[in-house]
Amino acid sequence: MFENLSDRLNKVFKNLRGHGKLSEANIQEALREVRMALLEADVNFKVVKDFIASVTGKAIGHEVLESLSPAQQVIKIVHEQLIDLLGNTAEPLDLAGKTPAIIMMAGLQGSGKTTTSGKLAMMLKKQGRKVYLVPADVYRPAAIEQLRVLGGNVDVPVHPSQADQDPVTICKNAVIAAKANHYDTLIIDTAGRLHVDEKLMAELTNIKSAVDLAEILFVADAMTGQDAVTVADKFNQDLAITGVVLTKMEGDARGGAALSIKKITDRPIKFVGTGESLDALEVFHPDRLASRILGMGDILTLIEKAEEVVDKKKADKMVKKIRKNTFSMDDFLDQIRQIRKMGSLEQIMSMIPGLNKMKQLKNMPKPDDRELVKIEAIIQSMTFKERRKYQMINASRRQRIAKGSGTTVQDVNKVIKSYAEMLKMMKKMKGHMGSGLPRVGKKRRKRPKGLFR
Repeated sequence: MFENLSDRLNKVFKNLRGHGKLSEANIQEALREVRMALLEADVNFKVVKDFIASVTGKAIGHEVLESLSPAQQVIKIVHEQLIDLLGNTAEPLDLAGKTPAIIMMAGLQGSGKTTTSGKLAMMLKKQGRKVYLVPADVYRPAAIEQLRVLGGNVDVPVHPSQADQDPVTICKNAVIAAKANHYDTLIIDTAGRLHVDEKLMAELTNIKSAVDLAEILFVADAMTGQDAVTVADKFNQDLAITGVVLTKMEGDARGGAALSIKKITDRPIKFVGTGESLDALEVFHPDRLASRILGMGDILTLIEKAEEVVDKKKADKMVKKIRKNTFSMDDFLDQIRQIRKMGSLEQIMSMIPGLNKMKQLKNMPKPDDRELVKIEAIIQSMTFKERRKYQMINASRRQRIAKGSGTTVQDVNKVIKSYAEMLKMMKKMKGHMGSGLPRVGKKRRKRPKGLFR
């Protein structure tokens, strides 16, 4: 999402580093470029104005201009101000002290409320909470059924709402059912409209009055830019929202909503949706996003994603297989599937510091998730023996595998070559895998006494 903004800012900072000593004029010129970059990213004009004024006030001070690395100091200030603009720290849900804790999802039609309700249910269930999903959108066709399907997918019970019921009555009955069944968290999926109207706001206000809400989360489509900020402000004025969920953050929008919404509403962004799968919901960390925007990567999020998908027992087993030289095509396939669970290749690369600079190189290919799908199809088209002993895959077998996977012989050759190269690399790594790991294989013979003293 922030690729264009990141590229523009990195060019500005590169020019700053070209000056051995900075002057006030150099800094003012650089900040004019930063201002243009933010406006082009669809950031609210007032937000940009305040942001540049704040950075300017700190960047032209004597401690910056007279420091040994003034350019680095300016970048540090911009980074700090970006974090402040985005909200400083991650804001958790406030569910303590209420049983059940009720979360109301609000927003316009098409913003992703229903899917986000399912994602949030899955996240809270992993944290040990007993979640109950409540469909309160009786207007959109199949909205109730959609939430039932999502509830089934994440193994969370769904309230038996009917399309001919009043939304307020549905919510009241859901609270009674939750208390009777000892559910500690309710997620209410409310109706949306194509635009803000009095009927929508009146219904949401009535739900808020009828049940004791712990959180009111405004769900906004990040792809809609400034429109999302304007609508969020209106919802906040009428409902006093407690937080924001930005969906479709994996898209190619300019990112203005994410950079403006906290400042305009004075409400924190609590979660971001990063994909279509039900596990693609992340806690929003302002410092991490600021680092990604400035091309500094986001190693902490990358580690967290890896920890979620990597099975410790499988990882230990993999180490032993590498030591024994028994890493098969099935293991290769398992690694690819784990990578795909972490998100798109574009997302993963954006979290690794320095890779944004590599993308600017000429002829640098863009990461393509379809390649992983292709590799998976090719390996699955191999027989059990072929996966264990790739050397037996001759020309006729390659043609059969290509036909079975809907790919070409050249694609099959690439996968086999990549796998062979990986095996070679693993052989070289064996001696550097850490002395703390268990030694696998035959024991070394004791050297006879008296030799090679």
